[in-house]
Amino acid sequence: MAQTESAPAHDVRLEDVALAAVAEACASARGASTSQEDQFLRHIAGVVGANGRSLTEAMAQCMRAPAPVDARLVWLAGELHIARLELLAVALAAAVEDNPLFGRVLAHVQTPVGGSRPTLGLLASSFEQAFDTDASVLPALLNGPAVKSGLLWVLNDTAPLPERPVMVPAPLCLAMAGHDSQWAGTTIGLEDTAKVPLPDSIRAQARQHAAALNGEVRRALALRTGSPAEGRSVALAIASALHKRPVFIETDKVTGFGPWLLLRQLLPVFVQELTPGERRRLSSLPGYDGPILAVCGPDGSIEIAQGAAASWSLPIPSQDGRRALWLAALGHPARSQGDAEAERDIVTLAEHLARDHRHGTGRIAHLGRLSHHHAALAGRSIPDHSDVLAAAWTGEGSGLDALAEPLRASVPDEALVAPATLRADLDALMLRCRAREDLADGLGASASTRYRPGVRALFTGPSGTGKTLAAGWIATRLGLPLYRVDLASVTSKYIGETEKNLSQLLARAEQAEVILLFDEADSLFGKRTEINDANDRFANAQTNYLLQRIENYDGIVVLTSNSQARFDDAFARRLDFIIDFPLPGPDERRALWQSHLGPRTKLESSELNQLAVLVDLNGGQTRNVVLAAAVHARRARREIEFTDLLSAIEAELRKLGRQLPIELAVRS
Repeated sequence: MAQTESAPAHDVRLEDVALAAVAEACASARGASTSQEDQFLRHIAGVVGANGRSLTEAMAQCMRAPAPVDARLVWLAGELHIARLELLAVALAAAVEDNPLFGRVLAHVQTPVGGSRPTLGLLASSFEQAFDTDASVLPALLNGPAVKSGLLWVLNDTAPLPERPVMVPAPLCLAMAGHDSQWAGTTIGLEDTAKVPLPDSIRAQARQHAAALNGEVRRALALRTGSPAEGRSVALAIASALHKRPVFIETDKVTGFGPWLLLRQLLPVFVQELTPGERRRLSSLPGYDGPILAVCGPDGSIEIAQGAAASWSLPIPSQDGRRALWLAALGHPARSQGDAEAERDIVTLAEHLARDHRHGTGRIAHLGRLSHHHAALAGRSIPDHSDVLAAAWTGEGSGLDALAEPLRASVPDEALVAPATLRADLDALMLRCRAREDLADGLGASASTRYRPGVRALFTGPSGTGKTLAAGWIATRLGLPLYRVDLASVTSKYIGETEKNLSQLLARAEQAEVILLFDEADSLFGKRTEINDANDRFANAQTNYLLQRIENYDGIVVLTSNSQARFDDAFARRLDFIIDFPLPGPDERRALWQSHLGPRTKLESSELNQLAVLVDLNGGQTRNVVLAAAVHARRARREIEFTDLLSAIEAELRKLGRQLPIELAVRS
């Protein structure tokens, strides 16, 4: 039986057939030229045409029984419906990237116009002559799926069509050889250190979403979370359920990604950061019609050419789920050492953290890693609660510090001087914060419908009455970081930028579970005005967005203002607490003096009573007086005396345009 009918074609590759077609069209290759390039052309032509085999027959054999190096390319051609002449063009363009002799030969036959990559003119003339095709090859190449999918790139747009070279990108060449490579702006998979342990509930939902995505053409799913690490880990779980690997895409230059995804069995995961109201259409991936994922925050919408993507907002794990995650994050080093007491400490800490804090999956993993670092700095083998609290001040690469100022100082009970009614209101607020997760459980439908665990409180009162101090006291009691929002960083004169900044701030704060403090909040959340011009319209639109976003905020937020009257009535409805901070009366002023001076003060009780009755100062002004008096006492190397306080009080009152009371002036 003739070899052309039965012999395997493994001795001939697609690139050989393509180069043999070039040799047939090249006069120098058929002549007596002794150049190395022409000799190589004649050699390839002889191998392909052995035993009278025609180029058409050789091509058919390569398709029926491809050589191992061609197997992936032939499979890909079937997936993309690439015609045979396009396939030869791809094979020849890819061969140049792997075999320098192929490049030298093409540069030789294309002299003086072309280079080492095949041009459209060379491919068209060679294939039309060698395969005796009726159709014009050049339009077929330009309009075929190889070019449309990005498998074959046409370069040099300014040159005439016949002189334009074609190439196969290096990542695709490596993919056809069975190797991974990185496109700029992409990452395949996750390193083990970057994986976030997921609770069983999230894994089960990930499998369900994978089943929904599987088999559907161009179906997209947006994974919404404030933790990039958690979103990527969930994407990894979905990809694993689909028997693929995720590739995280942070670029819009995706030409050629379709064939690459098919060759390497990759699941595209677009990493997006959207602003409120923004509609982002994901870049199309010609040649790829499988499922698509996107990892993004809570705002904006994700779309593909077929319409809006489905959305999955990754939930906060249940208390039992958080306990398991904390145990995994804090580790069990004591178990291997046989230290039962230390292991019990870890279990107790995990139970406490799971019960009192609503951390997300990614945040727990992040805090666990940092807690071990802080424990090592302190010389401990296992983390304790102080290590977790220290780690909580570090964001998960979120940049929270750029939009808010951390207030790290703890506020003990004795530092908060407040009348009984104010203390009762603050205690009620703190209890609401502790019970916020399951507060609506067991209540009626009207109470549980649309319930969100966020807590919103407004502190009103004159400056210096302890509003910021009270926020710090609550944060200290709850064991949560406190961040004061920097209004200069949040607000912007450009339309939409304030909403964008606030959205990013709230999303990051939600994920990190911190308390946000908005000082002078009426500048952001103030009353809406009548619309007289475009500026009023945009200002009202901004206020509307801020009101809605605060209502949907999942964390704890404290706002301060000198007057409740400055707020819109609709905003007051969205608040859980409105707590008034009155100016201190005599009893509170005495407690303030005692709290600022400390328990070892040398002042007589009668002197403290006199200051409390005669000097009408708030807490902030009292602090200023005590610090100024401490300067005088430090210079004299003694304890603070009554005369030091009188001198400092007189200076403080001068700032306010007031005079020292006559009863005290006689003693100064």
